[in-house]
Amino acid sequence: MAKDFLLEIGTEEIPASYIKPALEAMAAMLSKTLSEQRAAHGSIQTMATPRRLVWLIKDVAEKQEAQTIEITGPPKAAAFDESGNPTQAALGFARAQGVSPDELQVKQTGKGEYVVVSRHQAGISTVDILSGVLADLIQDIPFPKSMRWGSLKVTFARPIHWIVALLGQEVVPCTYGNVTSGNTSYGHRFMSPGPFEVTEIDGYVEALRERFVIVDIEERTERIRQLVAACAKEKNGTIREDEGLLDEVVQLAEYPTAVCGSFDKHYLELPQEVLITAMRSHQRYFAVVDDAGKLMPYFVTVNNTLTRDPQVVAHGNERVIRARLEDARFYYVADQKVSLEDRVEELKEVVFHSKLGTSYEKLERFKALAEHMADQVAPEQKPTVSRAAFLCKADLVTGTVSEFPSLQGVMGRAYARLANEDAAVAEAIYEHYLPTHSGGALPSGTAGALVSMGDKLDTVVGCFGVGQIPTGTADPFALRRQALGIIRIILAKDLSLSLYDLIKQALDGLDGKLTEPKEQTYQAVLDFFKVRLQHFLIGQDQPQDVVDAVLAYHLDPLVETVAKISTLKAFKESETFEPLVGTVKRVVNILKEPVDGDVDPELFVNQAEKDLYQEVVTCEQELEKVLAKRDYGDVLERLSELKGPIDHFFDDVMVLDKDLSLRQNRLALLTRIANLFQQLADFSRLVL
Repeated sequence: MAKDFLLEIGTEEIPASYIKPALEAMAAMLSKTLSEQRAAHGSIQTMATPRRLVWLIKDVAEKQEAQTIEITGPPKAAAFDESGNPTQAALGFARAQGVSPDELQVKQTGKGEYVVVSRHQAGISTVDILSGVLADLIQDIPFPKSMRWGSLKVTFARPIHWIVALLGQEVVPCTYGNVTSGNTSYGHRFMSPGPFEVTEIDGYVEALRERFVIVDIEERTERIRQLVAACAKEKNGTIREDEGLLDEVVQLAEYPTAVCGSFDKHYLELPQEVLITAMRSHQRYFAVVDDAGKLMPYFVTVNNTLTRDPQVVAHGNERVIRARLEDARFYYVADQKVSLEDRVEELKEVVFHSKLGTSYEKLERFKALAEHMADQVAPEQKPTVSRAAFLCKADLVTGTVSEFPSLQGVMGRAYARLANEDAAVAEAIYEHYLPTHSGGALPSGTAGALVSMGDKLDTVVGCFGVGQIPTGTADPFALRRQALGIIRIILAKDLSLSLYDLIKQALDGLDGKLTEPKEQTYQAVLDFFKVRLQHFLIGQDQPQDVVDAVLAYHLDPLVETVAKISTLKAFKESETFEPLVGTVKRVVNILKEPVDGDVDPELFVNQAEKDLYQEVVTCEQELEKVLAKRDYGDVLERLSELKGPIDHFFDDVMVLDKDLSLRQNRLALLTRIANLFQQLADFSRLVL
C-alpha cells in the first residue's frame, strides 16, 4: 500500500534567495534515491516559509520492489567435467553462494556459457531506506553559504530546530546534529509558537494555517498580491508590477499582512527609478502608481504578523523611508554639481581589474571597438556612439550610484538629460548595460547596441586574455551572460558584423595587458561564443542536430549562420530531406577524410562519373552566385539537384577501384561534392 511521505526541516530564518534552489535540489535527490532503491513514488510537492523547508511526496511504496539477481561464476567448461559432474571450481562457487551444486544454472553470455546462481531479494521497508539516507541528503542540500552552530560538526543554511519525517503516520528515524526526527512541528514564531503533533499528513497544511503559517508558497504569493493590491486601491492607485520583489517578500513572511504608508510629495521630484530603488532595494516596499504608471507618494509593506494598530506600523515605516529618500535626494542634488564629462577623468582612479587596468582604460578600449562597429554598420551613428561610449561609465563615480549600484546607467541617462546631451546619447548611456539577464530587454537604439557590445566584448576577451575563464561554479564577471548579450543583440539587430574581426580588434586593444598567448586567447574566446550560440539556439527550439551540423563549419557572421540553421530546420520537414541527407552521408562515409588533389577528367571511364563531374562544376559556379545573395533556400534547392547524379554515380561506378589513380580521382570528386554541401552544413550530423 502506498503512503505519503512528509519531510519538514524547521530552522532559524533562511535567506529568501536560498529557499527555491534548496527545495529543487532536495526534491531531485529524494526522487533519485527512491528510484535507485526501487521504491515507487508519485509527485513531489515543495513548500517553504522562512523557518521551514518542506517536501511532500505522494504515493510512496511501503517497501522497495523485490528483485532477482544473477551472480556469475566460472565458465561452464571449468565448472563441469566431461561427464557433467561439477568440478572443484563449481563446488567452491556453490559453497561461497550458500547453495547446493544442484542449484547451479548455466547461462549463455556474451563471453560464452557461464555458471550462474539466481537469488531472490525481498524488498526492505521504505522507512528503513529513508532512515538510512535522510541525514546525508540533508547535509547535501546546497546553499551559497552554510554555517555550523553550537559545538556541532554538521552544517546547514541556518541552525535546525526540528525535523518532521513521516511515512504515513510512521516516523522515519533520522538524526542530524543534535536534532532527532519526529512528528512534532511548530507554528508561527510569535502568534503560535508552541509545538503540535502532525497526526495526519493530509491535515498538515491546514494545521499550520490554524497556527498562522501559510506553508504553500503559491497560496502565500496570491495572498500577498491581494493584500497589497487592496492597500493600493485605498489610495486610488495600483501596485507597480515587480515579480522579483514579490518572489523575495513571499519568502520573508509565514503569515503575511500588508500596511500602506506615505512619503512627502516633494520627493516625487527625484527620478522615478531612484524612488523605486530606495523603496525596493533597502526596505522591500512596493511602490504605488496611478493609472498613467506614475509614482504616487505611497508605498505598501508586507509584515509577518497581524498588527493591532496599522497606523503605528505605517508611521515607523514612513520614518525609515523618509531617511532613505532624504539620502537619495542629497546625493542626486550633489551629483549635479559636477558634469558627467568632468567625472570621466575620475575613472582613472577606479580599478576595473587588477590586470586589465582602470575603468578609464577600459572605456578607451570599448569606445574604439564601438566606433569600429559603427564604421561598418552605421557610420551616421558614429558621433552618437563615440559620445555615449565616452560618458557611459561616468555615473559610476556619482554619489547616487555609489549608494544604489543598481542605478548605474539609469543615473547616467538622467544626468545626461539634465546636461542637455543629445537624447540618443542619453538613451545609449542607459541602454549600453542591456541586456541585464539572459532573457532581458535589448537596446532599442543602434548606438546603445554598439556601445553595449563593445563594453561586453572587451570584458569577455580581456578576462580570457588574463586567464580568468568561467568554470562550472564561478563566473565572477558574468562572461556567459555578456557573450549571450552580444549574440542576442547581433541577431536581433541583424548586424552584418564579423565575430572573428571583433575578437581580433578587442585583442589588439588589449596589447600589453594580456598574460595568455594571443592566438590561444582568440581561439578560446571563439569556442566560448560557439558554445553560447549553440545553447541559445537550442533554447530557441532549433533542432540540436541542425545546430551542430551548421556550427561544425560555420559561426561567422552570426546572422548568416542562424539563417542557414533556420533553412535546414524547415528542410527537415520536407519529403526530400531523408533521401538527400542519406545520399550525402554515403559520400561522407566513403570519404572518411577529404582527399587532396585535383579531379582529372581524362581519368573518367564511366559516363556516370563524367555526368556527375559536369554537374559539380556547374553547381560550383552557380552556387557562388546564390551564396552571394544569402538565400539559403535557393542554395539548398541547387544542392538537392546533385542527388540524382550522385546516386547514378554510386550505382554505376566502383569508387574504391583497384587502380589507385582511378580511386584517387573519384575520391577527389567526392571531396568536391562534400565541400559543396559543407558550405551549408555538415550533413553527416543530421539525424534521419
